[in-house]
Amino acid sequence: MLRLTDLKLPLEHTDEALHSAIVLRLGIAASDLLSFNVYKRSYDARKRGHILLIYSLDVNVSNEAAVLLRLANDVHIGPSPDTTYQFVTDAPSEDFLRPIVIGFGPCGLFAALILAQMGLKPIVLERGKAVRERTKDTWGLWRKRVLEPESNVQFGEGGAGTFSDGKLYSQIKDPQHHGRKVLTEFVKAGAPAEILYVSKPHIGTFKLVTMIEQMRQNIIDLGGEVRFNQRVEDLHIENDQVRGVTLASGEQIRSDHVVLAIGHSARDTFKMLHARGVYVEAKPFSIGFRAEHPQSMIDACRFGPQAGHPILGAADYKLVHHAKNGRSVYSFCMCPGGTVVASSSEPEMVVTNGMSQYSRNERNANSAIVVGITPEDYPGGPLAGIDFQRQWESQAYLLGGSNYDAPAQLIGDFIAQRPSSALGSVEPSYKPGVKLGELDASLPEYAIAAIREALPAFNKQIRGYAMNDAILTGVETRTSSPIRIKRGTDMQSINTKGLYPAGEGAGYAGGILSAGVDGIKIAEAVALSLKAAAAR
Repeated sequence: MLRLTDLKLPLEHTDEALHSAIVLRLGIAASDLLSFNVYKRSYDARKRGHILLIYSLDVNVSNEAAVLLRLANDVHIGPSPDTTYQFVTDAPSEDFLRPIVIGFGPCGLFAALILAQMGLKPIVLERGKAVRERTKDTWGLWRKRVLEPESNVQFGEGGAGTFSDGKLYSQIKDPQHHGRKVLTEFVKAGAPAEILYVSKPHIGTFKLVTMIEQMRQNIIDLGGEVRFNQRVEDLHIENDQVRGVTLASGEQIRSDHVVLAIGHSARDTFKMLHARGVYVEAKPFSIGFRAEHPQSMIDACRFGPQAGHPILGAADYKLVHHAKNGRSVYSFCMCPGGTVVASSSEPEMVVTNGMSQYSRNERNANSAIVVGITPEDYPGGPLAGIDFQRQWESQAYLLGGSNYDAPAQLIGDFIAQRPSSALGSVEPSYKPGVKLGELDASLPEYAIAAIREALPAFNKQIRGYAMNDAILTGVETRTSSPIRIKRGTDMQSINTKGLYPAGEGAGYAGGILSAGVDGIKIAEAVALSLKAAAAR
């Protein structure tokens, strides 16, 4: 089989046109094209009204060797790479201490799944609840203003990614095709098969819930154990080697291999790790607001007269502006046809995030508009970023009316530096609700100034972006972890053997796909270490 890339056809092409284009591109007879399947499909929307689909295809032809030899100088044609996942080892034949996985978001899920598939029977400890119970608690905040600190958008089965757009694309380097393993397992668990080939796959929250349940059952069927409402209170460390954990209940579990897949909001666990001497350092992250616009406007700007085509779906965007004060402002976690959601995990704090369903058919598009910050902006040690986040989340709570409403302002008013007193044509989607006013006090002055400068600049890229009635809702502070739990090439903490920092919480991923990939890498490292220890 050979891989043919960068094959372009009009958006409205027929199936026969794709077949003909392959034959023409390879310079073969139609009868020599035995079969093909789409490996990747993206689009080029740069020319208004003339959107092109771009294909990467795996093609089966007669006399493949001769075709490859004839086209050896064509960079877009070559042998199809083997993307099949290969396990790095199997379980030791003798008894071994089972590995522990702390956290059951995308990273912990895939770490546990791969460990289970290798016969290593992991013990998963998740501080929150199973996903359906967690969903009820999450809706409790959105509809009843009741926050459950251990069961919310951040904590519980599926992690923060469950209540998101379910985006499954990333810019990580992935030479071993671990991302393909992530997508394949999701499809096996019930995700739409199209995620295997569309350029920007997504699943949506409701589909994620049932998929996570199926994957949990797979882990259990393979000998793994998944325990909910099990918050890890302490690590046992002897001579710089982890020896197990203590739970909030007082129960102790022995293990020499502990995976830390705790997510970007496990602030109490970060504090515990630092107190235990595990190396932790502050890292950059971003802060800002959620911006909401009519999805129809975004579609028209991006796709022109071809907006609404079923292949294109709801349009997304990516924006960047370098402000005069030296700050970078950019769109983050864009959710087409979605909603802005309350994402607090601590009492009397307001945090926003974006979410959408697979259909992406809500009226508004939303995206974080955020400003990059560094540890220089929040000096004070490795955990100072947590205090910085709390400061602005608490301020947002006060500005919203101290009832989990979020502070909000019309974009036109924000640019003009006047308070908002009434909504326009864009209805904010944030629940429980928003309190209109001024956002200037909700973030540091440099962030406000940079965003105020960026919005008119974004209007030059997407006409209407700075429309008066569009809404800014504050605040977005959980773009990534404020710390990095540094690890070596063996994937273990640089000063605590047997501890495997992983995923977003450790500063090594950003999003569902990259977190899942990191979980696979961690599982492989744990498996190899266990196998080597058993051989000694």
